Amino acid sequence: MKPFVANIAVEGKHIVKDFRLGDTITKVLKDVSLQVMQGEFVSIMGPSGSGKSTLLYILGGLDAPTGGFVHLNGTDISRFKDEQMSRIRRQNIGFVFQFYNLIPNLNVEENIMLPLLLDGKRMRDYKKQLNHILEVVGLSDRRRHTPRELSGGQQQRVAIARALIGNPEIIFADEPTGNLDSNTGAEIMHLLHDINRESGQTIIMVTHSPEAAKSSSRIITVRDGVID
Repeated sequence: MKPFVANIAVEGKHIVKDFRLGDTITKVLKDVSLQVMQGEFVSIMGPSGSGKSTLLYILGGLDAPTGGFVHLNGTDISRFKDEQMSRIRRQNIGFVFQFYNLIPNLNVEENIMLPLLLDGKRMRDYKKQLNHILEVVGLSDRRRHTPRELSGGQQQRVAIARALIGNPEIIFADEPTGNLDSNTGAEIMHLLHDINRESGQTIIMVTHSPEAAKSSSRIITVRDGVID
């Protein structure tokens, strides 16, 4: 029997990111290279202003590098046009943000289904999958509630469910516990750990919390725009 060989889920090669304001150029990322394997749960840590969130956004296609390349499952996405990248984000990537980014006048089901609806899918075709995801995140009894009727932890669970609904290959999470108290944050990290372990989905997370990072299998530290 051949040994199992993990494939590379995301690879950044010599990533550079500069921001220009007038005649001033700020170098945020300076020749960063890294690999994340399929099924890994990687935490990116570093002090404020180190470039860790910028790196996450570039790896997830929300921002473009000034120089270098990003490969998603072997495909170079760093030069994709907006329409191409939007399709990749809807179909292959899930995002979880610190402030949830839920639509206030949509209920839990509608918020979860939004990426698929924007991709032209029909809600009734995903009823079984929606029910399963609601059960996974513990919100089966909150499916008709709007975000204002939910706690912060419940809203983040909705955001995680929304990231999962399209069965993405990779989930990018930017400070998913940053707006939560310690107990609720621990519950969210337990949920992400279970998703990674049971579903095998690759998770790349930015966090400032050593406690949150304990759930990951590997920690990458960014400092002054480079990987330590």
